[in-house]
Amino acid sequence: MFKGIKNQIKELAKNAVLIAETELGSGKGQEKKKMAVDYVVKNLNFSAPVKMIISVILSRFIDDVIEISVRLMKHFEAD
Repeated sequence: MFKGIKNQIKELAKNAVLIAETELGSGKGQEKKKMAVDYVVKNLNFSAPVKMIISVILSRFIDDVIEISVRLMKHFEAD
């Protein structure tokens, strides 16, 4: 079950980072990260109580995936 949720989070994180960067621009790292985390949790395909549980249980994973997505985005921008 968690593997499917984690895959969904990975896909959402890619979009979340792009949206946060587009809307907030450069700088504002903490605001962008919060926006990205909120986007991921909001767009999970579960009811609100289940989203809350997932966000607590997988909070570290969500943070890590967002950080990886940021690094990937920066890497591809540099190329």
